[in-house]
Amino acid sequence: MRTLLKTLIGLTAALAASAGAALAAQAPAERANTMQIVIREPGDGRVSERLDLPLGQAAVLHLPVDAAEVMVANDSVADAVVRTPRRALLLGQAVGRTNIFFFDADGQIILDLDVRVERDMAGLREALTRFVPGGRIEAESMNANIVLSGTVPSASAADAALQVARRWADDPDQVVSFLAIEGREQVMLRVRIVEMKRTIVRQLGVNLAADLSTGGATPTVNRINTDNAFGLAGASLGGLSGSMDLLNALGGNTRLGATLTALERIGLVRTLAEPNITAISGEAAQFLAGGEFPVPVGRDRDGNITIEFKPFGVGLGFTPVVLSEGRISLRISTEVSELSNEGAISLGATPQFDGQGNVIGTTGGITIPALSVNRTQTTVELPSGGSLVIAGLIKEETRQAMDAVPGIERLPVLGSLFRSRDFANNETELVVLVTPYLVDPVNPGALEEPGEGFAAASMASNLILGRLNRVYAAPGARVDGRGWTGPVGFVLE
Repeated sequence: MRTLLKTLIGLTAALAASAGAALAAQAPAERANTMQIVIREPGDGRVSERLDLPLGQAAVLHLPVDAAEVMVANDSVADAVVRTPRRALLLGQAVGRTNIFFFDADGQIILDLDVRVERDMAGLREALTRFVPGGRIEAESMNANIVLSGTVPSASAADAALQVARRWADDPDQVVSFLAIEGREQVMLRVRIVEMKRTIVRQLGVNLAADLSTGGATPTVNRINTDNAFGLAGASLGGLSGSMDLLNALGGNTRLGATLTALERIGLVRTLAEPNITAISGEAAQFLAGGEFPVPVGRDRDGNITIEFKPFGVGLGFTPVVLSEGRISLRISTEVSELSNEGAISLGATPQFDGQGNVIGTTGGITIPALSVNRTQTTVELPSGGSLVIAGLIKEETRQAMDAVPGIERLPVLGSLFRSRDFANNETELVVLVTPYLVDPVNPGALEEPGEGFAAASMASNLILGRLNRVYAAPGARVDGRGWTGPVGFVLE
């Protein structure tokens, strides 16, 4: 194998449009800015060498013997200009790979040079060291892409390194990151969803009914009714009804009835949902405690209803990212839903027909329930152990109605007998609180389960004493082996 007597690579700062002019103008710069670059690995050929050439820069190559001919496989990637028989200038013009062959006067190959033109990563490595302190990041060029590898202390440092590399590339999609985060923290999210509802309903009125018939003929409009407007059944406090016959030429019959109705109803509802979930920084987690209900979405060719299931209950999804200085960025989605008859729809029976249009059967109807949903989705940032109200709602609804007989209800005293009043007030207050914690695994013995210490009652204890669980320690009894956890005692000043 032939050996190269001397290979000297010089990097220059700029290229001119004309190769001859560039050589003449940059000759002093080559001597002043020459740096040694070792051709690291041999190629596959007998006299092959490999050269990694930075994009937009040049290298000066010294040959061991005189070259009579130079051939470049792809001059759009790299070009070679021969200044003297033993000196050539290599120019990196585009990212890629090509071959450059040097021949002597007898047509023998002096050098088969495998040239790979890549981006210069020296400036990017310097920028990563400056903007991402504490990270051990390696930046490499692969074809037209930038590949980041190594480790960083946090997710924010990984994001900063990715942003710096994207500014260095022509296209942000050309940056590929394989950065690993050292000691990725785990975040436990505690969510409290508290809802209070208060309902007040009052009804007071007199319901009157009257029938009038004269001479065997009953009028079409013959009833006076002042029922309450709201669909609430009040208590009947008393009533009066009777009939009176008028003996005259035509004859007649009159029937009167009255009922006093009063109602006052106060309702209070408290809803508390407190889901907890843990995830690694940067990873998504989901939690659902509830169920799924079927929803019809269509029919098949036989007329059968096809369904799909929709979830309901207490749902929580979040993606934590631990930033520097113990702060946590949270992308949160919470939902509390329950089945409700308000808004539900019912689909009646549908007849089935054959090809001639004859009815061959009937598909049964179906009732689709509705959902009452409280949903929140947001992104917040807060420290470990800090709480924040991410959503809240105060809603008050007041309804009033009065039914009366026109004209008569305005009479003093007697007008109240021909009126019915309804009053309804609904108040709702909803608050969603979140609290993240940085957590670490603990010994299983330090954790308590909800069913810890439970023992089912014996058959005799269940039948005679009506107990569901076994009593294994009387109140006030000593429990050996269980000490206090945390500070205990008194502080005297």
